[in-house]
Amino acid sequence: MGRQLLVIGSNGQLGRSLQKIVSTSSTYTEIMFTFAGREQLDLSHPKQIADYFQNNRYDTIINAAAYTAVDKAESEPELADQINYQAVAQLAEIAKQHQTTLLHVSTDYVFDGNNHTPYHENESPHPQSVYGKSKLKGEQAMIEIGPQGCIVRTGWLYSEFGHNFVKTMLRLAQEREQINVVDDQIGTPTYATDLAYALINIAETKNQPPFPSRTITKKGVETYHYANEGVASWYDFAQAIFEIAEKSCKINPIVSDQYPTPAKRPHYSVLSKRAIKQQFQLQIPYWRSSLKQCLEAINNNHG
Repeated sequence: MGRQLLVIGSNGQLGRSLQKIVSTSSTYTEIMFTFAGREQLDLSHPKQIADYFQNNRYDTIINAAAYTAVDKAESEPELADQINYQAVAQLAEIAKQHQTTLLHVSTDYVFDGNNHTPYHENESPHPQSVYGKSKLKGEQAMIEIGPQGCIVRTGWLYSEFGHNFVKTMLRLAQEREQINVVDDQIGTPTYATDLAYALINIAETKNQPPFPSRTITKKGVETYHYANEGVASWYDFAQAIFEIAEKSCKINPIVSDQYPTPAKRPHYSVLSKRAIKQQFQLQIPYWRSSLKQCLEAINNNHG
């Protein structure tokens, strides 16, 4: 029997991208994948988490579930806290107890965005939103508890699945002749399929002794950054979407102050990928190449 790997959050962008890879690839025959959505494993209910792991054991867990409604989190801090912090602490305890490898996905929003060069893993986080604070507490809890595994921060995630910036832009292009998009927030658009491949790669590596140990924190849980290569503003991202998808909608660049939101977002959240590339020999695609792939997938899905 192959290794048992659980993906939590199977209905989100990352979870569905992992399912797509597993269902279309013959590479991962040694791994038995289980995908759990909110129906099977709801991270907002501690008892349900405990009950689930009473009956199920895994070699590896990928936690792709999170409370990601950044603006809504400002008015639902308890729920964001439960899913992004308390549940992560509970999963870390379970993983440690059962000697399970835990790969936990976190966010660039743990940083304040005041940098002008890419953020390294060991730079001091300083989140500016309820969402960012709840994700940082989840990271800190996992490091404190110290199961085998690592934290992978990412940002600006999009895919052919669910709700995201790419899908929103395509919809707006159908509905309007022009739109406003902020041009003073800088990051890297990251295709969920690329992150999914990276996580499976890490999961495979981490089950081969000796356990990799770069970028180690004091308790032994490593933190890595993963995003696509390159840098863009949201305005650049929107321009690229319309250019590749051949949409004629006009985009007006605006500053963040002209588009106020409940949650404060980092002005600059580019992540340095040097450590993850060195440790796991990853080839990371340029963001525009991956965007093209995603738009092709959207076209094929809705042919």
